[in-house]
Amino acid sequence: MFVNPSASMAPVTSIASIVTTLRAAGCVFAEDEAQLLISAARTPDELARMVDHRVRGLPLEHIVGWVDFCGQRMAVGPGVFVPRRRTEFLVRQAAAIVRPSTEGRRAAVVDLCCGSGAIGAALSELVGGLELHAADIDPAAVQCARRNVEPRGGHVHQGDLYQALPRRLRGRVNVLLANAPYVPTGSIGMMPPEARLHEPMVALDGGADGLAVQRRVASGALEWLAPRGALLIETSTAQASETAAIMVGAGLAATVLSDESLGATVVQGSLHLGPSDIGQQ
Repeated sequence: MFVNPSASMAPVTSIASIVTTLRAAGCVFAEDEAQLLISAARTPDELARMVDHRVRGLPLEHIVGWVDFCGQRMAVGPGVFVPRRRTEFLVRQAAAIVRPSTEGRRAAVVDLCCGSGAIGAALSELVGGLELHAADIDPAAVQCARRNVEPRGGHVHQGDLYQALPRRLRGRVNVLLANAPYVPTGSIGMMPPEARLHEPMVALDGGADGLAVQRRVASGALEWLAPRGALLIETSTAQASETAAIMVGAGLAATVLSDESLGATVVQGSLHLGPSDIGQQ
């Protein structure tokens, strides 16, 4: 979606005027956005400021403070990566293999590069009974993730990938999730302004080929996964074969999964080819 920062502001006096203003700024779903802004604003002045922010190109989710993800309202804020709808596929794939607590043991799930923490939080809503941990290197992301993860009984850690995690999780993580940045550095400039101007570069830039962080995640996975654990990484269709090769090189059996309706691709790396026992070690 392109938003034109130079679009003129119409007086914010009615939903019709807001829709007209947003549409003039290039908002494709102006009617829906107008309704969201109106419902989020507490005063007419706040509504006017929100509309102005949107016209200037700020992501709608940052303005209203939340995003609808997997049917749940997840908190987001300025400077935090906004989870995409395609990432719901990653959550569903994890939910299909993880099992809730049995015999007093809870499945341990880790959400690396967690951003807002929406992935782990949504998985917890779908499955329940998890020992949930989320980690990110960015302080703003960690602060936001705590709003989504901790009310669901999870724990949020700040640090660089595995360095952020408690040592006691070594060798006992049942499902390891990573929506690590996978946009090649040279392609950042082609991203929509909403993303490249208002989301943290650390959440977007995956290095020269987009796979630098994925390599680091895969290379450390064996140390942290339980005997029948699995690593799931979101990637692009074009990068899927390379992501799978990275997992194989790290000692995992890799499977590429996709959902065309969402434009989503996930590569699953397993230590055990029969995933039905994941979470029940």
